[in-house]
Amino acid sequence: MTNEIPVVVNAKSGAEGGDDHLARLEAAFAAHGLRARVTVLQPGQDIAETVDGLLDGGARTVVAGGGDGTINAVAARLLDRDATLGVLPLGTLNHFARDLGVPPDIEGAVRIIAEGHQLSTDVGEINSRIFLNNSSIGLYPRIVTEREDARRHLGLGKWPALARATWNALRNPGNFNAVVCVDGEDIERRTPFIFVGNNCYVLEGFGLGRRPCLDDGVLSLNVLRPKSALGFLWLGLRSLFGIGSHARDFDHFEAEHFEIRAERGDEEVAIDGEVACMASPMRYRIRKRALRVFAPTPASPGKSS
Repeated sequence: MTNEIPVVVNAKSGAEGGDDHLARLEAAFAAHGLRARVTVLQPGQDIAETVDGLLDGGARTVVAGGGDGTINAVAARLLDRDATLGVLPLGTLNHFARDLGVPPDIEGAVRIIAEGHQLSTDVGEINSRIFLNNSSIGLYPRIVTEREDARRHLGLGKWPALARATWNALRNPGNFNAVVCVDGEDIERRTPFIFVGNNCYVLEGFGLGRRPCLDDGVLSLNVLRPKSALGFLWLGLRSLFGIGSHARDFDHFEAEHFEIRAERGDEEVAIDGEVACMASPMRYRIRKRALRVFAPTPASPGKSS
């Protein structure tokens, strides 16, 4: 690794602390003898163009600072290139960094990059768009859309808007018909929510929503079974407090590729937390170990992690 490291930061997340925040970021790299060359992405600035420019200029490491959407956008440009992704979890939830084992603080995340240990992770793909975490159809994209509408039109903060959108969705989940084609077999389902994970997610207890592995080479397809409004509220409470198992709430499949055909033709699809409109059918596949990323060094046998 060269001493100069290009760092691409989303202005909405990592740069919201202004010059002090950027100074802290540069100091964290300097503590390991590295110089951070920081690019702060302003709203509307093309991430793809920025990252491609860095790669064309000879960069073999690109660090992404922001939430899962920013990490996804940078990672998409590194696939099939001789380059490694560094992750600075500067967003709200930071699912990819968490499952990768990257510490949530700037200093800890930079230390992982400086140590230089690399891991090749799987990448999910839907209709040529990648996802590092998950993609979903139905309930969740609707919640995200309603959350953003409430923020724009009602002036609500992120968390109050999310609570309002979630409550509305759980009261009226909006079942739809879909055909899932797995291993050549068409499976018809009526469901409010289809969730596709890049590798398998834990569906019970306090580990709910986490992935123990990012390179197992499979997509995890989970189709939620219809419930009453009360059943959805109970499901939400169990999820919030990590109560019991959710395995019986879903029809679960594991495959390297499959297709989903939805009755409405065009569907809102969530891709690592960002919502896009896609035409049916939605074709999913796993790209095995397609992304090289800096990750914590595995603990030696007999050594506590």
